[in-house]
Amino acid sequence: MEKYILTLDQGTTSSRAILFNHDGDIVSLAQKEFNQIYPHPGWVEHDPMEIWSSQASVITEAVLQKGIDREALAAIGITNQRETTIVWDKATGIPVYNAIVWQDRRTADICDKLKAEGQASFIQDRTGLIVDAYFSGTKITWILNNVPGARTRAEKGELAFGTVDSWLIWNLTGGKLHITDVTNASRTMLFNIHTLEWDKDLLSLLEIPFSMLPAVKSSSEVYGLTSGSLLGTQVPIAGIAGDQQSALFGHMCNKPGMVKNTYGTGCFMLMNIGTKPTRSKNNLITTIAWQIGKEVHYALEGSIFIAGAVVQWLRDELKMIDTASEIEQYAAKVTDTGGVYMVPAFAGLGAPHWNQEARGSIFGITRGTNKNHFCRAALESIAYQTMDVLTAMQHDAGLEIRQLRVDGGATSNNLLLQFQADILKTEVLRPNITEITAIGAAYLAGLAVGYWDNIEAIEKQWQVNRSFRCESKDTEEKIRGWQKAVKAVKAWTQP
Repeated sequence: MEKYILTLDQGTTSSRAILFNHDGDIVSLAQKEFNQIYPHPGWVEHDPMEIWSSQASVITEAVLQKGIDREALAAIGITNQRETTIVWDKATGIPVYNAIVWQDRRTADICDKLKAEGQASFIQDRTGLIVDAYFSGTKITWILNNVPGARTRAEKGELAFGTVDSWLIWNLTGGKLHITDVTNASRTMLFNIHTLEWDKDLLSLLEIPFSMLPAVKSSSEVYGLTSGSLLGTQVPIAGIAGDQQSALFGHMCNKPGMVKNTYGTGCFMLMNIGTKPTRSKNNLITTIAWQIGKEVHYALEGSIFIAGAVVQWLRDELKMIDTASEIEQYAAKVTDTGGVYMVPAFAGLGAPHWNQEARGSIFGITRGTNKNHFCRAALESIAYQTMDVLTAMQHDAGLEIRQLRVDGGATSNNLLLQFQADILKTEVLRPNITEITAIGAAYLAGLAVGYWDNIEAIEKQWQVNRSFRCESKDTEEKIRGWQKAVKAVKAWTQP
């Protein structure tokens, strides 16, 4: 019987289930979007029960679509939106509050207080992270302080915290497993990336009871079996990685200096820096890339909060386009933006600026500005933000990055990738494998159960679909315009 790896790819806007065969080909894919909840400006929530129900439905759909015997599932790998925070009752499995999404900014004041108290350097030393509302720790504190009775229940040991991977595994195993992996743990602002343990000093600082936390595992091992209620059989859960680390592994960036960028709702660039964590001097974060066996790989990461989401904004809020894919044809109708710069800081500016108060702005509009200029400026904003992160990464690494491996929905846009290559003066490589994030988790799970023999065996599956090389040297003035626009956005945040 041919066997398959099932990946659960739980993202910010949809839940997906994908079946991969031994050659790394997709044999079945099911996807379901779920609701985005915006209670107040800067707040973003999901319904945890809807996350689970949407994920459960696509698991069933993907397996039925292929018509395979459930016994043909060799293992399950899980990759997930990171930092999104869920707290639930250990006895009932019912969440005490909606999931607070990674994009949510409500805890900016808690972060400002930590910085004012001089805690930023201490936190970065332990966790590799910059103090920001992006990470899970302050979101847990907010839930405990603002949901009636939550703190009392947590202190009695009645509540569990988890990022989305933990929540899925809890439900897949009928509440038997409360675990996470090192990659997701390293995004909480509570995990010591040197000792690979929850840090009691940080828990004390944020007033979070230790009893809430999941056990931390490696990224590739057999953690346990599904309960059997969903698939009618027990399947090993054997791989976990946060979506961006999973993409780094899916790109086979397994040597120091290799870099990938994922163009999704946000943009996330990671560089493998090997087995020793290095603290960034350029406002990047140091994070765990993966752990296989006893060996831990680390990465430098730059997070851009709004990338593909700026295209969704043009579609959903401004009604300039009907579908996201239309943006390329409108952007291609003009040779440049006509001097328009869009800084999509809808949720603040991420790396390397880390300005929580920044908000989206558009500069350079004239009477002749039209929809085509807006579309092109939106696409270029994604490339400029990527450039800012890559520049910081090059300074930290002390080397020139000559190749960028890319994935994510926006990489189908050739205009974007060509502009990216032009302003970076770096080769941009788009692989044949389109589901890089999902296949990374599949590889981690498959390695744990012997589905693939070793990393060398799966390296050959990464093949180039198209290479984009710098074609325009005349980009310096455009880059200066972008830098002026970012400076203006920062100035707007000042009293």
